[in-house]
Amino acid sequence: MSPAAGPSTMSAYSTEVQLATSLLCSNSGAMQVLQLHQKLLQRCSITEEEFCFIISRCSRFLLVGERLEDRAVVARTSLRLCSGYGGGKYGGGKCGGGGCQQLHLCKFFVYGNCRFAEGRKSCKFSHDIYSDHNYGLLRECTLHELNEDQLFLLLLQNDPALLPEVCQHYNKGSGPHGGCTFQENCTKVHLCQHFVQGDCMFGLKCNRQHAIEQHSRRLLLKKGLREDIIQELPFIYRNIHQLTAAAASTEKDSFCKPADQSDNSNDICLHFIRNSCKFHNECRRVHFCLPYKWEVFDGVTWTDLQNMEDIEKDFCDPSKTKSCGDRPVDFLTMSQASHPVRRLSTVSSVTKPPHYILTTQWLWYYKGDHGNWVEYGQPDEKQRTTSVTSQTLEESYLSDRTAEVEVVKGHRQYFISFKDMYQRNPKHNTKRRVHRRPRFVSVAEVQNQAAQQRNLELMWPWSEQSGSD
Repeated sequence: MSPAAGPSTMSAYSTEVQLATSLLCSNSGAMQVLQLHQKLLQRCSITEEEFCFIISRCSRFLLVGERLEDRAVVARTSLRLCSGYGGGKYGGGKCGGGGCQQLHLCKFFVYGNCRFAEGRKSCKFSHDIYSDHNYGLLRECTLHELNEDQLFLLLLQNDPALLPEVCQHYNKGSGPHGGCTFQENCTKVHLCQHFVQGDCMFGLKCNRQHAIEQHSRRLLLKKGLREDIIQELPFIYRNIHQLTAAAASTEKDSFCKPADQSDNSNDICLHFIRNSCKFHNECRRVHFCLPYKWEVFDGVTWTDLQNMEDIEKDFCDPSKTKSCGDRPVDFLTMSQASHPVRRLSTVSSVTKPPHYILTTQWLWYYKGDHGNWVEYGQPDEKQRTTSVTSQTLEESYLSDRTAEVEVVKGHRQYFISFKDMYQRNPKHNTKRRVHRRPRFVSVAEVQNQAAQQRNLELMWPWSEQSGSD
């Protein structure tokens, strides 16, 4: 019973997530934490622990602010308008694929001012958020309970293609247009950047605009934005700044950390499994008898899960989203009931020489045409193989977890996004799910390999004991 960390929210909390999203989108896209909690309590029964768990673990919500009294929640989504459908770079006002994972809607309908909305000539783009295509996506993302205005606000602050940027040059220099040489003809919004960032020290005495001034208003009206939406834009731009900063911080943390400073305190010690670790209790890695360890957080500490081998076996199957048993582990949210779950493991096999045993061999899968899961580099039902294998993908992933990798299968080109774990067809703008799962190793296999290694080290004591994990 925990909220999802991705698009598919756990059914037990889907109502609370939908209600919280609706409240945020009815209040300029963000609210103070305490205010959101109070409003949510008026609509549903939710404990303080459940509320804190949902807003901190569900990817729908971004927590911002350091001091408790300043903490706020910003609504976010990965859903976008399909640029191909709207006549963007994918061409012609048509989307090339039936499996498109983006909304098919008129952009000016989202802006609130489509000139065909009430005219004799109907708009050639959809104004129906409940069409079969759109409703399916909204339901998958638990956004199907939002009304049009709420959905459109959510899209405006999350889809970077919908609104013009804040002019950086306007925020430099001393003139009425700052350092912007385009002045009245600028295609960007003239708004105080420090107000957007929430750190303007001048308040009402600031020389820069904290509201949409006439130049920007004309620009936005010309784009088709409705007057009441324009009034909300300073707050929407503030939310955009928070969302963009959070995304940039995540990206930086994932690949900018020096290799010698990486945190390996949750890696399982290879030497302990194989024989004995010379560092004993001072070892910075986890000492455990298996190359994987499943733990649950009870609110105080992490404790071992029962039936660990069975959970691991289910996790290694890419078709499974949760383990079997009375208290299943949800692999999408990494939770059991309302408690967070984590999986510790030995280092990836691609980081060690081939003779190292009991490293974790990660396998990469894509969802096939018939709902089956196919490992990269292995033949599909038509005996076609991809240009990349699990090993090459794992190497690329560990090098840069935000990268996109090109894949060729037959005559078709795809791109794998490590960030959202999808394989995208750029020609048709369709997506397939991608899973990264380990190869299953049973307890018996671990014991057998460890025994063989110990025998080897008795015969050749200098073989690996002095090596580093």
